[in-house]
Amino acid sequence: MSGSRARGNGEGSIYPYKNGYAAYAWVTTPTGQRTRKYVYGKTREEVNDKWVQLKAKAAKVPIPTTTPTVADYLSYWLAEVIAPNREDNTYSHYELMARLHIIPGIGKRRIDKLTVRETQAWLNKLPGICQCCAQGKDARRRQPKCCATGECCQDYPSRRVIQAARGALRAALNHAIHEELISRNVAELAKLPKARKKLGRRSSWTVDEARRFLETSRHENDPLYPLWVLILVLGLRKGEALGLIWEAVAEDTEEIGLEWQLQRVGGKPLTHKHHLKADGSTDTLPLPPICLTAMTLAKRNQDQARTETWPRKCICGETHTLVLTTRNGRPIEPRNINRAFDIRCARAGVRRITIHDTRRTCGSLLAALDVHPRVAMQILRHSRIALTMEIYTQVPDEVTRAALKRLSDQLNQPDERSGT
Repeated sequence: MSGSRARGNGEGSIYPYKNGYAAYAWVTTPTGQRTRKYVYGKTREEVNDKWVQLKAKAAKVPIPTTTPTVADYLSYWLAEVIAPNREDNTYSHYELMARLHIIPGIGKRRIDKLTVRETQAWLNKLPGICQCCAQGKDARRRQPKCCATGECCQDYPSRRVIQAARGALRAALNHAIHEELISRNVAELAKLPKARKKLGRRSSWTVDEARRFLETSRHENDPLYPLWVLILVLGLRKGEALGLIWEAVAEDTEEIGLEWQLQRVGGKPLTHKHHLKADGSTDTLPLPPICLTAMTLAKRNQDQARTETWPRKCICGETHTLVLTTRNGRPIEPRNINRAFDIRCARAGVRRITIHDTRRTCGSLLAALDVHPRVAMQILRHSRIALTMEIYTQVPDEVTRAALKRLSDQLNQPDERSGT
């Protein structure tokens, strides 16, 4: 045979195949199975070169005999690589991106055949895909009100979501390169498109709307009032507020430490975990007077509800005590907070926004509460005081400021409802 020595038993052979030639070699797959791997070419010499390379590679590493689709590889990668080696919330994040965005768009393509152009086309389409329509959200509601009734709600993915979807695909393809299934990562070569603007939606409250929300909550003795204060005045994320522990509340120095957060990951039980930072540090925030009085209210509510059956430890087994709990002393289910927030918006007569959107109102509230600019700078995490002062030049009227100050002073007065 031209260009090759005589082969021994089990080494494979070259033979005519369609319009060219083919050959096979015995390889061990990543699952440990011994099987044949085929190579193809136009001439005997081309096939022989491929065969020699295949034999050399098979002697060093396992060789897969089939190339999976994007959907199949993502399933393997999530189950065998991410789940055993990464945090639960990392797995949940990647699984969500794969299920909602990657697989519906390019899941049927083989990972070795996926091109930069196809990946770019998929990314370019994402900003225009209404997630309410794509996921059938509205059809599952008791009273459909948008996509299911033919009126698209334009629930388009944000730029952050699109970036996260590309990031999940990039991470999976990087592992495929490590396993020598592909030679390049097309997700790294594709550009991130612009997200579509959601028309007709304001993503923050005015100071007066925030004031009405807090006033209604306080006057109706809402047990979640301390939570709303932390979210609105300190700009805490929901998980950070729900994970706040009493050991991190320093009333003498008027500070709190954000060392923990509360999450529900992938339908699993609540986890109470460290709030990790890149440099290993934890955030410490000053407490304005309205937040101090909210902490006092939270403590009083717990003391009044505490019974002998109250748990003495957090669910993680640590000896810390949560600031915000249910009446039974248990951690508050994060998903219930979203429903409670929507109800409270309706009762206060303010626009319905998301809890995360309230963070944009934080700076204006601090100015209205007469919080010192240097303290506000620390809370807002501004690098320059000039950024903070830009907000402080747009303070609301005296009526709104006085109403907010009353919320902070109320706990210093006898509360007729509680009998104290």
